[in-house]
This record gives sequence, C-alpha cells and structure tokens, in this order.
Amino acid sequence: MIKKHLRPFLSVNPISITIGLTILVLIIFAMGISLFESIELKTYDLRLLSRGTEKPSPQIVLAAIDEKSLDVEGRWPWPRSKIAAVIDLLSEDGAKVIGFDMGFIEPDENSRLQLLNELEKKIRALKIEDANLMTFLEKSKLDADNDLALANAIKRSKAEIVLGYWFYMEKTFINFEIDDEKLKKQAQLISNSRYPITYENADLYVDPFQTAYAPEPNIEILSIAAKSSGYLNHVPDLEGDSRDGIIRSFTLIVKCGQEIYSPLSIQAVWNYLDQPQLMVRAASYGIDILMGDRLIPLDENGRILLNFLGPEKTFPYYSVSDILHNQFNEGTFKDKIVIVGATALGLGDTVNTPFSTTAEYPGPEIHATIIDNILKKDFLHKPQWTKIYDVLAILLLGLFSGFVIQRLDAIKGIIFTLSLFIIHILAGTWLFTQFDLWVNIVYPLLALILIYTCLTLYRYFTEEVERKKIRSAFSYYVSSSVANEMLKSPEKLKLGGDKKDLSVLFSDIRGFTTISEGLTPEELVHLLNEYLTVMTDIVFKYDGTLDKYMGDAIMAIYGAPVDKPDHPSRACNSALDMMENLKKLNEKWIREGKKPLDIGIGINTGMMMVGNMGSAQRFDYTVMGDAVNLGSRLEGTNKVYNTHILISESTHERVKNEFVCMELDSVRVKGKNLPVNIFELIGRPQNVTAEQREAIKFFLKGLQLYKKQKWNEAISAFEIVTAMDRNNYAAKLYIARSNNLKLTPPGPDWDGVFTMKTK
Repeated sequence: MIKKHLRPFLSVNPISITIGLTILVLIIFAMGISLFESIELKTYDLRLLSRGTEKPSPQIVLAAIDEKSLDVEGRWPWPRSKIAAVIDLLSEDGAKVIGFDMGFIEPDENSRLQLLNELEKKIRALKIEDANLMTFLEKSKLDADNDLALANAIKRSKAEIVLGYWFYMEKTFINFEIDDEKLKKQAQLISNSRYPITYENADLYVDPFQTAYAPEPNIEILSIAAKSSGYLNHVPDLEGDSRDGIIRSFTLIVKCGQEIYSPLSIQAVWNYLDQPQLMVRAASYGIDILMGDRLIPLDENGRILLNFLGPEKTFPYYSVSDILHNQFNEGTFKDKIVIVGATALGLGDTVNTPFSTTAEYPGPEIHATIIDNILKKDFLHKPQWTKIYDVLAILLLGLFSGFVIQRLDAIKGIIFTLSLFIIHILAGTWLFTQFDLWVNIVYPLLALILIYTCLTLYRYFTEEVERKKIRSAFSYYVSSSVANEMLKSPEKLKLGGDKKDLSVLFSDIRGFTTISEGLTPEELVHLLNEYLTVMTDIVFKYDGTLDKYMGDAIMAIYGAPVDKPDHPSRACNSALDMMENLKKLNEKWIREGKKPLDIGIGINTGMMMVGNMGSAQRFDYTVMGDAVNLGSRLEGTNKVYNTHILISESTHERVKNEFVCMELDSVRVKGKNLPVNIFELIGRPQNVTAEQREAIKFFLKGLQLYKKQKWNEAISAFEIVTAMDRNNYAAKLYIARSNNLKLTPPGPDWDGVFTMKTK
C-alpha cells in the first residue's frame, strides 16, 4: 500500500535525469577551467563586506606621507635627512619596529653636496693645498650627505628598521643589462630578507614559488646599515587580481636565483616577535610559513588571502608632518610596529580592494593587514579539500533539486529553488564569517539555477503548450490581463462576480453618425480602427481593462481584475492622454484631407459588481451597477457644457491633489433622483497655465454667487471668465441661465441643481 502511494513520487523522467546530469557535468567542467571565477570573486568580496569592519591590532600604526605632509614639508621626494629625523623621533618614542613601504634605490638628490663636490674638484684642479680647507670641505660633505644621515639614523635606532625594495619579476621589465656579477651583488644587498629555513617535500615535481628575475635593492650604504629588509611587490594572482584589478591576496614568498625571500610584512612582524624560528614548508597540498607558534597558511603558489578589516584608514594614521614637528602624545608609538608609507593620492601608492574599488586604499595598509592577520592568527582559509566540498555541493544541490522540482508546480518549484538558493548562500556566508573558510558559492548556485530553468522550460514546451493556445485565443475577446487572471485562477471562469471599488471610463465620438455618412465603408473602418487602436493602447498603458467597444464608444475598467489602489488616477491619466493623442491624430487627418474628430469622456468611481456576466454558454467580463451608469451619463453630459472630460465628485475626491479640476455644476442625471456634483478635468498641474488657474478661480466664484441667486454678481464673474477664456462654454451657459432666472426667479427652495432631460 505504501509503495503504491510513493510510486508517483519516486518515478523519474529519463529525459529530466539526462538534462540534470548533463548540466552537472558542464558545471564541474566550468569550475575546472575557472569559467565563472570572476563572479565567485565578487561573492567573496560581498562576504567580506557583509562581515563589516573589524578592530585592528593595537600594535600597528601608520606614519602617513599624506596630503598634509606634502603641504607642510614640500613636494615628494624629500631630503633623506627628513626620513632620518622620522626614524629618530619614532625610535625615541619607543617604536619597536619601523617598516618603510618605499625604496631608496638611488642616491639622494642633494644640490648642496653636489656643490661641495664641484668645489673640491675645482680646488684640486687649481692645486690649492690647504689642510684646514680640505678638512672643512670633508666635514661639510659629511654634514650634507643625506644618505649618510639616514644610514646613521638606521644604525643608532633602538627600533628594528625594515627597508623595502622591489623585484623585477621578468627580464622584459628591465631596459638595461644586468650581468651576473651585478646580480650577485644585488642579491647580497637583500640577503637580510631571506627565509632562514626552507623545507620542501620530495614529491614536488614543479617549483611552487613565484620567481623573480632580479632585485632592485636600496643603495648600498642603506642596505648595509639596515639589519632587515623585505620586498614590496604585489605579485598579481592570475586567477584573481588580474581579472578585475582588486587585490585579494599577497605573495609572501618570491624566489630569485636559488634563494627565497620574504616581504616587508613578514620581516616586520618577525622582528616584532623577537625573531622566533622562521621556516617555509612546501608540499603538494600547499605551502605554509612557520613563525614560532604561528602557522601562516598559503596557497599552492605562496599567496595569503588578505583578511581585510575594513575600508581605508581602518588602522590608526599619523601624519609624518605631525611626527616631524612633535605633534603627538608621548608614548604614542611605544612598542608599536610603525609602517611608514605614502597615502596621498598624488603619489600613486593606492590599490583596489573589496572594501574600496576606486583605487583609494593606501598600499601601506596592505602590509599592515598582513601583519594584523599574523599577530591575531586570524587567517582566511581555502584549503585544497574545499574543492571536494565544492564538487559535492554541486552534485547534491543539483541532483536533489532536479529530483524534487519536476514533481512541483511552477510556484512551488520556484519557492523550493529560492529556498535552496538562500540556504546555500547563508551556509557559505556562515562558514566564512564564523570559521574564516572560503567555499564556492557560484557554481552550486549556477547548477541549481540551470537545472530549475531547463526543467521548467522542458515542462513548459511539453506540458504547457495547450495553455499558450488557450491564452492566445482568449486574448482576442478580452484584455490580456483578464486572460492571464483567468488562466491563473480557472475557478473564475464561472458566472457571478464580486463587489469592488473601481473606476469606469466611457468615451464616445461626437457626431460620428454625420462623419460616417461622408465616408465609404472601407474609409470608415480604417478611420475607426486607427482611432480605437490608439485609445486602447492608452487604456492598457495605465493597466486598465478594455470592457468593450460599442460602435465608436469605448468602455474601460480600472482596478480589476488586478487590484490597483490608484485606479481613479489611472483613469484620469488615460483620459488626458486620450485627448493629447486625439489632437495628434486630428493634425494627421487634416493633412490627409480628412475631417477631425471630437470626443467626450466620463469617469466615475464607486462600488460596482465586477465579474463574468451572461449565460452559462457565453459570458463577458464586465461591471454593472449605478456607479457604472453614472459614468456613462457623465460622458453624455459633456455635450451640455461643451467639455471633453467630466468626472464625478467621488472621483474628484480621490484625485484632487494630483490634477487640476473645476467644479462645473450640480446635476440630476436622467434616471437618478439624487443630484451629483460634476467636475471638469482640466489637466496635470504642470500643464495648466496661470491664466487658466485664474479663470477657474473666477468661475468658482460665479458658481457660488449663482447658487446664492445673486444673478448680477454671478453674471459679472462669468463674463470675466469668458474674457479670460473665450472657449469656456460653461461660463456662457451660466450667463444665459442667470439672465433667465433673473427674469423668472426660482424661489427660496431652489437647490441650484440642473436636471438632465437626456442621456
């Protein structure tokens, strides 16, 4: 019995299985060739951003050559005596390590020293022999030698100084020759940045380290003076950084010749920790660095994932100009790692990061971030085994979703798919924020999306073709919105309806019978089709439902079958657009030698019965009720006042703050005992002129006087209106009425209501 009930659920469609397995194979292949890796990198960035800003280690500060420093000290580069002064001041305040995110690869440009050298040459050329003079020159040269001053500052510093340098990663980057002897000498100058111990497994068939062609060290006097140095290069990650220019990782090991070298950050933190054992281990599963009890995880090419703490200036900044002028509290730099570097935008040491994609993230903060990650042992991980996790996630999500989706309808299927979609994203984000683990989000989601899409399309083309045929045929008789509503809810295909608050619009061509008499049947059909096409498009533009055509008349509903709370506004916008487009049609017809058309429009809002009305064999989707009849009467009332658009008081109450309207009269339409106030829809506020607004003001004044039976004053007000707007037929009508009533006063019980004799 149980098997009987489960059989439909457990049955599988061979074609669905084939589609699902094909997609999964293609996704795994795409992952193997990193086809959508750039999208995965963006999700990595979003995971970092969603985690928010974190507090940096208190041991790290930045001494920034910022805009303020350039304004105070002058343009860069500065004399190296200033750098020496920075070292002295930081050292005196107790800094433990000072790292320079800059290189001193050429001698200092010192005009004073050059002048002294030229003077010495001249004295020797003139064979002037004066021991005192030569002693004075030698002392002056020593005082003017900024490189020597910097070297001496490095030597006497209580803080450990780490100088930065660069590597030429390829020979093509160099436009000059470097012989073996020079290479050997340059390697010697950076020997204090070598990793002291390296351990490589015998199963390594390929050298995993990034290789460089040659170093560009600091000048010899400074290289010898400093006990430590580290390279500054950011070696691009070919699968990451080069795709979009955003730095997400940093290479911590570069091989040059037979030696491997460390960056500024490693040397800075190593010295800060009092130089514990430092060792590089390389194996087939990846590379890591051991620094005392700290294990620094790297990928197979020696890169560390940068665990960014936030946007630029997450670390504390101190302007170098403030340091030079002792504008900092004593002890600010005590026992700190101080990274000295350029942060001013004009100096170009800025990069893109997940937190700052506009190249405004200062380069020195990259080194500070690595140091922070090592000190806090807070590393992001993407070990080799996560690739197995990624493949399993693709297979499990894909197979499970494919098994379930083909048994659900469209709505349940998309809800199920979205649920799996969100769960996988939340799981990936949770692993990232809680365990610093980066697992792939994009490829499992891609498998999920493609399987849902393909299975849904397959079902559409095999099971829903008939629905398409029904919709196509049904749309010939009712609007597409009604057709779609009926197809979504087949139970509505029955007689009956609901009582709803709606707006109804009626429009009719004035004098159409006379116009049609002057046209051939073919011309009449062409004219009517052209007119009705434009008007119908306007109804659909504002999500109205075309109820029916009645010869040259149009009836439209707003607010059904799809609920639209602003249906009165939509109806009024439709009416105004109809008049604007009729004007364009008339201009075209006049050029073609045809007669122009004029129309009247009536709009009412109220409770109506809406639904399928008719017989069991044939019915129409329409509205019925007194509110519908009033809309039709308003359309006909336009003829009395020579207006184009009349709306009821109930519609006016809902749209009076959106449109300019004018109260026109209180009328008792044919078939109704109770009077209704009617309003002329003038236009949208931005399209109504000041003159029109002034005319409306006088018209309302005249209407009030008219209702108070102050005939002469009312006539004066209406005459002002006609003077301001000669086309205001209603004002002329009230003048005639006032004159007649003045001759035969209506009596004290007169309510000012005009009774319509016709429809």
